[in-house]
Amino acid sequence: MLPPPVPIKVKKGKGPPEGLNDIEMPLVDHLEELRQRVLRSLLFILLATLASLIFVKPLVNLLEAPAGAIHFLQVAPGEFLFVSIKVAFYAGLTISMPFVFYQGLAFVLPGLTTKEKKLIAPAVAGSAILFIGGLIFSWASLIPAALSFLVGYGADVVEPLWSIEKYLDFVLMLLLATGLAFQLPVLQLLLGVLGLVKWRKMLSSWRWVVVSAAIAGAVLTPSTDPITMLLLSSAITTLFLIGVGLVALSEQFREQTH
Repeated sequence: MLPPPVPIKVKKGKGPPEGLNDIEMPLVDHLEELRQRVLRSLLFILLATLASLIFVKPLVNLLEAPAGAIHFLQVAPGEFLFVSIKVAFYAGLTISMPFVFYQGLAFVLPGLTTKEKKLIAPAVAGSAILFIGGLIFSWASLIPAALSFLVGYGADVVEPLWSIEKYLDFVLMLLLATGLAFQLPVLQLLLGVLGLVKWRKMLSSWRWVVVSAAIAGAVLTPSTDPITMLLLSSAITTLFLIGVGLVALSEQFREQTH
């Protein structure tokens, strides 16, 4: 018979890290808590998706707006039904992002110090604001630029008649990818506050960040046109520099308070 798993120490209490009391939580309890938080996140996404189904037709009309006078086709029976479910799922996932992010942070909450716990609310709020900012940036800049390039290229040769499913896949993937990419400063700030990375170390790797941003711009943009890739990679690089600035400010604040 195998021995029980070694308990994991979880910090609990108030005061500075050296003054915390350690309690032991078995690995099984950690896994159970993780399972519960994953289930809550999935349930929230499901409920948000079902609620989005009520407004799916206005959402589809809104997503079609950037295409202008392009005509969309339903090329298979039931295609619009599956498209509606997909749009509702993406909408539900977008609505659920702050809650899912909170569940992830709450899972590691017992192991954080009192000062680190105070970051939870600002991190969730910052994540939600940046995600919405990513959606707005994608909607206002990336999608119009990509569609303008794709429609203009070959317009004198072929008439653009697009599948509604293919078009919405393109728009939804670009919106979601941009929203996730805009989470970079929050991730940097959390790593900096937890003492895992210093701002000078982050800044020294700027060359790798520029290359990674260019690769991410190529991978995350479904249109693969150079204008969209350049806009997204530039935005990621700018967000990285903002994150470095936030980490530097947090380090300076921590030094002043000690």
